[in-house]
Amino acid sequence: MRNADLVARDLKSVWHPCTQMKDHESIPPVPIKRGEGVWLEDFEGNRFIDAVSSWWVNLFGHANPRINAAIQEQIGQLEHVILAGFTHEPVVNLSERLIEVTPEGLSKCFYADNGSSAIEAALKMSYHYWKNHGRPGKKNFVNLSNSYHGETLGALALGDVALYKDTYQPLLMEVLTAPSPDAFNKEPGETDEAYALRQFEAMEKLLAENHEEICAVVVEPLIQCAGGMRMHHPIYHTKLREACDRYGVHLIADEIAVGFGRTGTLFACEQSGITPDFMCLSKGLTAGYLPLSVVLTTDDVYNAFYDDYETLRAFLHSHSYTGNPIGCAVALATLDIFRDDNVIENNRRLATCMGESVAHLADHPNVGDIRQHGMTLAVEMVKDKASKTLFPWQERRGMRVFKHALTRESLLRPLGNVVYFMPPYVITEEQIRHLAQVATEGIEIAVRD
Repeated sequence: MRNADLVARDLKSVWHPCTQMKDHESIPPVPIKRGEGVWLEDFEGNRFIDAVSSWWVNLFGHANPRINAAIQEQIGQLEHVILAGFTHEPVVNLSERLIEVTPEGLSKCFYADNGSSAIEAALKMSYHYWKNHGRPGKKNFVNLSNSYHGETLGALALGDVALYKDTYQPLLMEVLTAPSPDAFNKEPGETDEAYALRQFEAMEKLLAENHEEICAVVVEPLIQCAGGMRMHHPIYHTKLREACDRYGVHLIADEIAVGFGRTGTLFACEQSGITPDFMCLSKGLTAGYLPLSVVLTTDDVYNAFYDDYETLRAFLHSHSYTGNPIGCAVALATLDIFRDDNVIENNRRLATCMGESVAHLADHPNVGDIRQHGMTLAVEMVKDKASKTLFPWQERRGMRVFKHALTRESLLRPLGNVVYFMPPYVITEEQIRHLAQVATEGIEIAVRD
């Protein structure tokens, strides 16, 4: 099959996500035949380094032999079974392993299908917890400006990225928004930590004034990924945990994109030294293989629902593929690789290489910021460096980087004006340096008038 043959068939029948389909009149979708390691390959032998981990999910490369073997073994035993009233070994093993590696105090695992579904479950759990405690007036949620938590209606309401949210605003619940600690906006000479502490003052005030009606605060620790890979200092979440305890408000940590080593530690919350009341995980949980998500929570939350059936205090929420055995087997193989292969330590070496590879861009007249947490690095293009004035979004400068990268064996998919690397952990230093060169070339092309 030629690339063009599959593209023609695709455009007749497939509606692609997060895409203005009219774009494909001039930029056809890239047909992929196979993947191996960091590489994706089309039907004509062209290869691309998957620098964005196929939407931030792939940790250990495409067609990973150890994960493939885990799938094959599980398929021969049990593909799926209802989790209501039944159980199976993979879900029990996975729950025990997740409780072992996540922050202390998280002791129960509730499974769903994807990241948005995990957020929805956590929102409902938090509200229902307070209702079961006789406080139904606690029904509002707090988010951060520029946040993103998914695109089902509850999760979308908790976001603050206009591109995704504005169209559907009439359908969404109202939430309270605190200003982000995003260090891009700090004053000249101000540290990331000082800015985060200054921004926290507004969150403190909001909680002090509204805690009687607030169920929970929902945050993406350290990186606001879909908000342009904007980053902040972990002290913000240390202070937020203290405030949530002080005002009787739950803390929901959305680690769907930032968990499993993306920020330099296994989970981003570790860098703040906190345990959230709910931790939502997906994406890297199954290393890019299968949809699976989980909400980890505490005994305190769990016990609020534990009662006789007739009280109707149970959490009656479900998904058909909850706790799918094959997905759980993949997640267990993923955790095995973390355990056996010294992944976090190896990532520190790769992250250092990543930072060094783009350091030369710091003086570029159209680079307003280079930021990094672990294995996630972003370079933000700006129209004016001194004022950090952004290019108009309508100019789609990032698209120029994307198109150039495809000619240089690289899949880079910028977020607006932000070029970022979030590669699989099996990438080599040589491949990182290649991506940096390609990004540098793409930025030069993108900023031309």
